[in-house]
Amino acid sequence: MSTFAFCDKSLPYDVRARDLVNLMTLHEKVQQLGDLAYGVPRLGLPKYEWWSEALHGVSNVGPGTFFDHVVPGATTFPTVILTAASFNETLWKNIGQVVSTEARAMYNLGRAGLTFWSPNINVARDPRWGRILETPGEDPFVVGKYGSNYVRGLQDVEGSTDNQTDLNSRPLKVSSCCKHYAAYDVDNWHGVVREAFDAIVTEQDMVETLLPPFEMCVKEGDASSVMCSYNRVNGIPTCADPKLLNQTIRGDWDLHGYIVSDCDSIEVLADRHKYLNATPEEAVALTMKAGLDLDCGVYYTNFTETSVQQGKIREEDIDRSLKYLYLVLMRLGFFDGIPQYQSLGKNDICTNNNIQLAKQAATQGIVLLKNDDKTLPLNLQNVKTLALVGPHANATKATIGNYAGIPCRFRTPIDAFSSYVHVSYAIGCDVACSSNRSLVLIPAAIEAAKNSDATVIVAGIDLSIEAESKDRNDLLLPGYQAQFINQVANSSKGPVILVIMSGGGLDISFAKSNTNIKAILWAGYPGEEGGDAIADVVFGKYNPGGRLPITWYESDYVNHLPMTSMQLRPQDTLGFPGRTYKFFNGSTVYPFGYGLSYTKFSYKVSTISPKDSIFNVKLNRRFQHCRDMAYANQTSKPPCPAMLTQDLSCEGYGLGFEVEVQNVGSVDGSETVIVYSAPPEGIMGSYIKQVIGFEKVFVGAGDSQTLRFEFNLCKSLHIVDYNAYTLLPSGTHTVMIGDTGLSFPLRINFI
Repeated sequence: MSTFAFCDKSLPYDVRARDLVNLMTLHEKVQQLGDLAYGVPRLGLPKYEWWSEALHGVSNVGPGTFFDHVVPGATTFPTVILTAASFNETLWKNIGQVVSTEARAMYNLGRAGLTFWSPNINVARDPRWGRILETPGEDPFVVGKYGSNYVRGLQDVEGSTDNQTDLNSRPLKVSSCCKHYAAYDVDNWHGVVREAFDAIVTEQDMVETLLPPFEMCVKEGDASSVMCSYNRVNGIPTCADPKLLNQTIRGDWDLHGYIVSDCDSIEVLADRHKYLNATPEEAVALTMKAGLDLDCGVYYTNFTETSVQQGKIREEDIDRSLKYLYLVLMRLGFFDGIPQYQSLGKNDICTNNNIQLAKQAATQGIVLLKNDDKTLPLNLQNVKTLALVGPHANATKATIGNYAGIPCRFRTPIDAFSSYVHVSYAIGCDVACSSNRSLVLIPAAIEAAKNSDATVIVAGIDLSIEAESKDRNDLLLPGYQAQFINQVANSSKGPVILVIMSGGGLDISFAKSNTNIKAILWAGYPGEEGGDAIADVVFGKYNPGGRLPITWYESDYVNHLPMTSMQLRPQDTLGFPGRTYKFFNGSTVYPFGYGLSYTKFSYKVSTISPKDSIFNVKLNRRFQHCRDMAYANQTSKPPCPAMLTQDLSCEGYGLGFEVEVQNVGSVDGSETVIVYSAPPEGIMGSYIKQVIGFEKVFVGAGDSQTLRFEFNLCKSLHIVDYNAYTLLPSGTHTVMIGDTGLSFPLRINFI
């Protein structure tokens, strides 16, 4: 082996990868194209399992990772939707760093791989989607920021930088994968399943909403892998679409890594989609030519050699994919090791610091939805006994959601609340809350509430209601949960606090309007430390500062449009109300970005540049041409409605301003400052507003902190028109600071 060039550490990775591939026979090559790469014993190349998962902690989903007596568990963080509610980029990256450290330690111990197919960065387009708990929410910018930060946390090697001429040689701590690309958010809705679904999507929606998170993940996060999804997009399976793969990911975005299929997607292409009536050999040729490098499955392994022999694909196509794969493994130190990670082991998993970060993530994400009469935080002097009731009052497995491994431990709500006060526990009913056995337990919960100083009801849904391969039909609590909650609330001696566990939103209007329910918290699925996080918020050890990353719609919303309609914009003729806060203008239970605090914050905007908030953009009319836009009132249309952003020198036009955040209350707290932009009035078919920036800041009581925001006009104020052109409109835009009513105009003139 010492004579093989691929073993020579002094040579560049691309030279070594090419040599390794060139040493293999055709049969040996195709044996490396599945998630289980069989290795080449005669070359000293070992087997490798590509499939491991790390959505919110090292998971045992996928054959590449397992737990046993050597590694009995790993830190399990909240599911992504709750972590996203923190709106804290630093936290997102820190979680990735901890997960990758534990993953490296498990790899050293022979319990994990180095390639983790996470995160899930599909935009949560419809509230019924069963996998919302895995995602960072409904805003493409926020989703992209989460993805790029988490990927950086997973991949970046401490001390290394991107200041290299060839990013394909940048070392990787572990490899991440942005999935599921693209237009994937229907799993199983009224018999329509993801393996057969054809997402009919306009190019406008693709460019504006569904693709940007992946572009940010690849460009800003420098992700080393992208996974294509099961579904078709406009008739073409994503894993066989050269425009989506070769042209966009590999070409426009310059991926430094490999493209992998969702598991068995090539088989799904042939057997479920029956795309072009392709034989297995034709299916592998279609996908590999489109840019798919690795098959999570056996189709590449079983049929690629025959496909070459039938003349359907070239061996050099296989060589190209294998080089991408081995470049990633070389960057991971699979062949040479990475010295600074060699000493990681069992003592680096489930450390106290890691466990505390899991708790911090849960507390930062918890959203305070209601707090009448300043009921929260509860005063321990007034609460000596607490009734703790509801389906999740003693939750363990439910707190960690899906794509989880074995947690270091579970801190249940009972564990946590019992450390504060004497607890009277009664489940009342389970999540389904429908069987006779469940209903007979309700009186015990009511009795506990009658005899306690305060009552905490921990209710909601779980993976039996929303999960992979399981979409929801409605937005209501299951069974008799709502009646159970009202019965307990109306019988309670003391104040009632409702804690909701869920991924997607729920119509809890009944609780919002029930004056006996004084406070409501949303806790997502809060991870292994979830109980402590909830109790700490209830008793004021932590002041909640989370914000909803999704809209909570009223239950009637689902009656107005089928989940299978991919349309985002409202369509009055069909009664479609529009999707996400960007396009939906109806009433909500709780809007995107909503969240209360135990204190009060005030904002003050200052130091805006340019000071007059007017940008006069001088055009060269010979080369730069105005673009038309549809206006509701043609008389209000500017002489030059818009310009293609690619035709403008956008770097020369930046907007900067400062926001002073003052804590005018009596409690320390964290505030999320979300900045939106709204387009000039009258433009037809545009969004209502969109997030262009956000920042989390801690402010002590009576203190203030000043945040500086910088925006590029083309990136932050653009509009994607129906033709999928990215345009910068002229006219008066509006920049809004949260939902405070604080805003200022920004005028763009093309001259």
